[in-house]
Amino acid sequence: MKHVIALDVGGTGMKAALVGADGALLHEARRATGRERGPDAVVESILTFAADLGAYGEEHLGESAVAAGVAVPGIVDAENGVAVYASNLGWRDVPMRELLGERLGGVPVALGHDVRTGGLAEGRIGAGKGADRFLFVPLGTGIAGAIGIAGTIESGAHGYAGEIGHIVVRPDGPDCGCGQRGCLETLASASAVTRAWAAASGDPTADAADCAKAVESDDPAAVEVWRNAVDALAAGLVTALTLLDPSMLIIGGGLAEAGETLFTPLRAAVEERVTFQKLPHIVPAALGDTAGCLGAGLLAWDLLSTEVSA
Repeated sequence: MKHVIALDVGGTGMKAALVGADGALLHEARRATGRERGPDAVVESILTFAADLGAYGEEHLGESAVAAGVAVPGIVDAENGVAVYASNLGWRDVPMRELLGERLGGVPVALGHDVRTGGLAEGRIGAGKGADRFLFVPLGTGIAGAIGIAGTIESGAHGYAGEIGHIVVRPDGPDCGCGQRGCLETLASASAVTRAWAAASGDPTADAADCAKAVESDDPAAVEVWRNAVDALAAGLVTALTLLDPSMLIIGGGLAEAGETLFTPLRAAVEERVTFQKLPHIVPAALGDTAGCLGAGLLAWDLLSTEVSA
């Protein structure tokens, strides 16, 4: 059966699949990234995982994969197939496309940024299906974004488009790793809520999910932490929609798992801030943590289509 290899590399784990031409998941697997072993070992783990998937396809699907797609974090040069930099994995200038192509016997390989690849999947087969313009924003350890336009994801002139997490929403706010102060992700990411709630509750083990549960119980301290995060998030989203005018805002990541505890106040806070802007639909992501892997499969099939048309 004709298929491609799809691989989504995260800071702690890798998700992979063999994906059919109709988007069907023919086989799924997960492995630890093993970043504690260093960047070279992580790269080798990726190559070995991909090769094992290739062998599985040959044995169980009767033929070799026709292409591969891989999504990685950090700065990505998709055009040249280079994983430029990832702080949480410690690598620099890894020629990922070339290395994977060699390990997989010369099949074509597509490389993509993890959030933009996840946005591609949400736009085509997830919550944004049918939307001509959307913004996908996962709220996790940090905050990034994917700008969807007519079935594709805008990467920008230098591959940095969509970095909504570094919009400054509180100029006097916390220091950010990017060098600015008061960036959105320092105030409204899942890790930011975790830090704020751990401090407010006095429990160093408390996290964002615990805060959400406390909000549902009307804990006043939790309500205050949550309100601050939602207000910051709304400010960042309104800046983004002012620039991009999307028809839909798709919110994913760990914080979105709070459901209406997040979405009800967030919709209200965004609506309160818009003036002349057209209010977009604000919806939860549909694909969960499989979005990056599914998107990697789409990248691989797109690559084949491009090569055929060329």
